[in-house]
Amino acid sequence: MTSTADYAQLRAQLDTLTTEAFRPELAEIDRRSTLEIARTMNDEDTTVPAAVAERLPQIAAAIDGTAARMADGGRLIYAGAGTAGRLGVLDASECPPTFNTDPGEVLGLIAGGPSAMVTAVEGAEDSKELAAADLAAIGLTDRDTVVGISASGRTPYAIGAVEHARALGALTVGLSCNAGSALAAAADHGIEVVVGPELLTGSTRLKAGTAQKLVLNMVSTITMIRLGKTYGNLMVDVRASNEKLRARSRRIVALATGAPDHEIEAALAATDGEVKNAILTLLGEVDGPAAARLLADSHGHLRAALQAARTP
Repeated sequence: MTSTADYAQLRAQLDTLTTEAFRPELAEIDRRSTLEIARTMNDEDTTVPAAVAERLPQIAAAIDGTAARMADGGRLIYAGAGTAGRLGVLDASECPPTFNTDPGEVLGLIAGGPSAMVTAVEGAEDSKELAAADLAAIGLTDRDTVVGISASGRTPYAIGAVEHARALGALTVGLSCNAGSALAAAADHGIEVVVGPELLTGSTRLKAGTAQKLVLNMVSTITMIRLGKTYGNLMVDVRASNEKLRARSRRIVALATGAPDHEIEAALAATDGEVKNAILTLLGEVDGPAAARLLADSHGHLRAALQAARTP
């Protein structure tokens, strides 16, 4: 049971956090018109990209480290509680359809398990041990990268995940929205995007959540670019699992090659619908099996495979 002294200590910690600061000028925001509140929120949100921009060197360094680990067979694992955990799960879940990754390559762990995506699990975020157990359950190795996410930078679950991962030799990233955070200090790569106090005091699903989403977009997207999952700005590893994505696959092949529709259809048929392979058959003038071999030899990098196909 938590004592009065423990609560006092926690309150003292919260009082030092920028993300928890009270803004007297907004104390009567509920008396403003809906349009005025919307304008205020919009003005607040415009400050977030600038805060992210200040941390681009740290973000890039973390991405390069992540890509190197994943190129060696490692995984990208997000770990957080509440909003931060949900954002990690969201980013991880979007990688398979976007980049044709295996569902086990990019994972999101949320304190309290999958049910915590929609219902708060009391006390889950307060346990470092729970984070270590969750990482052990997925067989964490020293080739993996673990990104701890916490707006406050003090959430025990996120810190515990980073500490456990680092002890095992995994690469660690600590993403928070407060300067001098314990999470950043615990990680190999500390990324502190300081967005300032929220419109609603302590509601870090707002600016802090937006900042975290922007950074996670960068981490997953640029890592996949580094791993050869794109060709220019085309998603050549897209998984065509529905009609919209099948149409997008054909459009991507068309944009990459300029080939007429009948050639695109033939190329996709010869490569079992694999966009990257289809592009290689058209631009490299090779058949489906040769395209598969060239891509395997180039570790999935289409530009390298094309160069090999064109080299006498």
